[in-house]
Amino acid sequence: MAASAAKKKNKKGKTLTLTDFLAEDGGSGAPTYIPKPVSWADETDDLDGDVSTAWHSNDDDVYRAPLIDRSLLPTAPRAAREPNIDRSRLPKCPPYTAFLGNLPYDVTEDSIKDFFRGLNISAVRLPREPTNPERLKGFGYAEFEDIDSLFQALSLNEE
Repeated sequence: MAASAAKKKNKKGKTLTLTDFLAEDGGSGAPTYIPKPVSWADETDDLDGDVSTAWHSNDDDVYRAPLIDRSLLPTAPRAAREPNIDRSRLPKCPPYTAFLGNLPYDVTEDSIKDFFRGLNISAVRLPREPTNPERLKGFGYAEFEDIDSLFQALSLNEE
């Protein structure tokens, strides 16, 4: 029994701090040299010749990706995108009427005609509240003389 207890004591290791462990060099007594860490940026400063940090040179267009028309992306602002209007759904004959939604209650027919300046607008209708004829309902209709004016008006959606 005493022999097994002695073996257990012999197996127990010695506790060292990390610096003591790293400083031990097998008993030679000479100090151990620990190299200072060097960053990759310091290493490139020591290189001979011209070191470029560019991904590729401006003269070499082999690796250059084609330019992207950002107006085609779904994340592009609506003002940059082409109007999403299907011409086949537009009326073939008059009246060419566009719905105007989310209008302020103090809008006038003249301000709507001014907004569509340059388009052939023939009439503006602004429905009013039946209980209060002074107050508008917040929507209206604009009638255009030709299909091209209607198309241009519809392309101003959310303006």
